[in-house]
Amino acid sequence: MTRLLNLIRNKYLIASVAFLTWMLFFDRNDLMSQYEYRTQVNKLKAEKEFYTQETAKVVKDLNELTTNQIKLEKFAREKYLMKKENEDVFVIIEEAPKEEEKSSFFGK
Repeated sequence: MTRLLNLIRNKYLIASVAFLTWMLFFDRNDLMSQYEYRTQVNKLKAEKEFYTQETAKVVKDLNELTTNQIKLEKFAREKYLMKKENEDVFVIIEEAPKEEEKSSFFGK
């Protein structure tokens, strides 16, 4: 029992416990903040990868449009609805299927 009291009264143990408690819970860089920072970094890395792929895709499309006249004409027709003088353009928009209305309690 006296050994336990001596251990609790030890100033180095008290200082160490206080330091660890401060660093783990109260400091600006505590465990929760570190977890949030790590998740934010992972999210930003995923966004970077996505935008890198999108940039590569756009550069490829731009290269095709500047070198291939047929691709350029197809792009202009689809994207900007351009047409030749003797043509008609029909725009078909597919609608998403409507969800059925949920019946209410009174059957309205």
